[in-house]
Amino acid sequence: MSNVIVMDHPLIQHKVAILRNKETGSKEFREIVEEISMLMCYEATRNLTLEDIEVETPVAKTTAKAIAGKKLGIVPILRAGLGMVDGMLNLVPAAKVGHVGLYRDPDTLNPVEYYCKLPIDAIERDIFVLDPMLATGGSAASAIQFIKDKGVTKIHLMCLIAAPEGVKKVQEEHPDVDIYIAALDERLNEHGYIVPGLGDAGDRLYGTK
Repeated sequence: MSNVIVMDHPLIQHKVAILRNKETGSKEFREIVEEISMLMCYEATRNLTLEDIEVETPVAKTTAKAIAGKKLGIVPILRAGLGMVDGMLNLVPAAKVGHVGLYRDPDTLNPVEYYCKLPIDAIERDIFVLDPMLATGGSAASAIQFIKDKGVTKIHLMCLIAAPEGVKKVQEEHPDVDIYIAALDERLNEHGYIVPGLGDAGDRLYGTK
């Protein structure tokens, strides 16, 4: 699992505990998801490529560091992935945002793309796919493949909670994709929910059932 990074920062773990609590309401849940996403973004962008630039301070000219290239692209998987976008943009406001929408075919159970809109220069960017819950891994793996089909090669997956089954699925289909996780849980139950998990992230974000 060399490309799986489970973030053990105390602030992230503390906030994950708040998300897990069934008494946490939608407003606080949305705020905490945004905060965790920002903290995860800080850690996940640690290895971005830098280049030297010349700047002039009020005192003198100097050489400083800047992110090289076109920087980042953020692609949430609809709908729950939307809850993670603002946290990322708080740190990287110049990032471009795309969207991927999927639904599961009731007969084949395979994910079907109904929407995919990426930044026009996505192939030049490091793309972070956002999916709060990595359960079976089917949706995330399919979304990554849709993005690869557009010519994108630098892709990362960021999740709040993951099950081993979902991690294995993405690793098998996309061994080149780094997976950033706030918490790796025990398993999936018979209904496909992560245990202990936090329930349905989309429902808890938006107060739906």
